[in-house]
Amino acid sequence: MFQLLKLLSVLSLSVSVSVLAGPLSLTSRDIAQGEFMSKIHEFNGYSCSGGDLSPHLKWSDAPKGTKSFAITAYDPDAPSGSGWWHWQIVNIPLTVMEIPTGAGHKNSAPAGSIQIQNDFGSRAFGGACPPKGHGVHHYSFTIHALSVEKLELPANASGALAGYMINLHTIESSTIESLYQRD
Repeated sequence: MFQLLKLLSVLSLSVSVSVLAGPLSLTSRDIAQGEFMSKIHEFNGYSCSGGDLSPHLKWSDAPKGTKSFAITAYDPDAPSGSGWWHWQIVNIPLTVMEIPTGAGHKNSAPAGSIQIQNDFGSRAFGGACPPKGHGVHHYSFTIHALSVEKLELPANASGALAGYMINLHTIESSTIESLYQRD
């Protein structure tokens, strides 16, 4: 009985913390929670023939203490054993609260920010490209409010290292999980 009460106490604490979480929100004109992405967000290469455009993203209500932002796009369903980093931008200035469709092209990210090399091997957005017949893949587009103005990363930082540093300094985040499938 004591163990059950202890478990219920922990669960209610977790629920209380979640309810008290801040209001950071992420919206987009291009993608929506639980909805399939358009072919314009499909990669162009590796047997995929999409537009390879990053989606429009807009965020608001950054929590107190935010000094910069990071954006990540990740597919946990990729058959790599470790998922697939499609996009990571760090050191987005505090004054930037929106990026247009296509901002993930090389040299198109917000001034002062850095695009980390994605798992396709480029410092840009790499669109959805799940293997044909592999089923529905889930793409998490996340805005991270960071407690530091700048992440100090080596020039050749891996997606895993960038993800670690982003998560280490995240005050709050908000995610839109979009879907994509190739038959």
